Amino acid sequence: MADETIGIVGAGIVGLATAREIALRRPGTRVVVLEKEHEVAVHQTGHNSGVVHAGIYYAPGSLKADLCVRGVSILREYCQDRGLPYEEIGKLVVAVRPDELGRMENLYERARNNHVPELRKISQEEIKELEPHVGGIAALHSPRTAITDYPAIAREFAKDIEASGGEVRLGFPVTSIANVPGGIEVASGQVGVPPAEGWGRVRVDRLILCAGLHSDAVAKLAQDKKAPKIIPFRGEYMLLKPERTHLVRGLIYPVPDPRYPFLGVHFTPRVDGSVEVGPNAVLALAREGYKLGRFSLKDLAGLAAYPGTWRMAAQHWRTGIKEYRGSLSASAFMKDAKLYVPGVGVSDVVRGGAGVRAQALDPDGTLVDDFRIHRVGRITAVRNAPSPAATASMAIAEHIVEAVFSASSAN
Repeated sequence: MADETIGIVGAGIVGLATAREIALRRPGTRVVVLEKEHEVAVHQTGHNSGVVHAGIYYAPGSLKADLCVRGVSILREYCQDRGLPYEEIGKLVVAVRPDELGRMENLYERARNNHVPELRKISQEEIKELEPHVGGIAALHSPRTAITDYPAIAREFAKDIEASGGEVRLGFPVTSIANVPGGIEVASGQVGVPPAEGWGRVRVDRLILCAGLHSDAVAKLAQDKKAPKIIPFRGEYMLLKPERTHLVRGLIYPVPDPRYPFLGVHFTPRVDGSVEVGPNAVLALAREGYKLGRFSLKDLAGLAAYPGTWRMAAQHWRTGIKEYRGSLSASAFMKDAKLYVPGVGVSDVVRGGAGVRAQALDPDGTLVDDFRIHRVGRITAVRNAPSPAATASMAIAEHIVEAVFSASSAN
């Protein structure tokens, strides 16, 4: 129905892209985005490294693969139309040991199946032509991999929503979701405001949950199943000192370990001219645990009570210790980085920022790799949207909107 009201919980890039897609595709539909913070793109979007992934890593036929490849093309066009940064600086995925060559070959075949444009295998000599300061024995070169400014894109999405007659309502933390006759009522007790004054209610016909770090908690309000649970992993970065940024021209990545959904420590030029080194992946002690000392007793209790946490720890504790060592010691952090750019050491970097990844975890301890989206009646819940969700955000929005409205037509 064209006169429906659709609610979206979460003003990160996926939630905003989804709201924008509805507003543009369904004229006459009222769209309202509900966000607990007082500005958009505060959490995962605001701490994103800015890489526009080409689709190298993802299993062919997965949602990640399909939506990433589609998302790149429409994101590039959007940035060009709006004058937003979009720089195709290219990426090298570098093998530094002979035992990585088989994994690199498998990655190459996977990327070819995903139709990654202009990807090629290059030799040690060709690496030096592209990146004189990079080590390695072979690499994959993806010249079309780009960098951008995701918070700026999210802010532009918010402008599009409002220009289409929609609303982005900030300072609205969702505290209850209830089915009511003819729709859904979403309620909030606003942060810092007494309940008697700050309680808000929004009635919608359909609701889409894009709550990122809080996706499992918000889905619970909607009576969705408990699993998967969000496990927060903090990714910490070093920054190359300005006088050393010339050592890296493009993106430098390791050959990833297929056991983990993380890509390992890499070198990432940013659109502002800085170069990040990282991230590591350490279990955060709070959903919004951007700093080492921050913890939440509520979040820790939730982790401890979930059986998947202990099963994950039993499988990956050695890797966890290694990652924490890098968090506490710059020398340990840079040990792996030096394999790829041998001329870079501790004296060439300073501590940078950190982000927290909302990693979904199944009860058996499996780290969920693909995007995962649930339906609960009139509610659609995005339960796992890790990287490349920012790259794929506009394609994810298309996928969600098609699913929501095709289901609506069938009912």
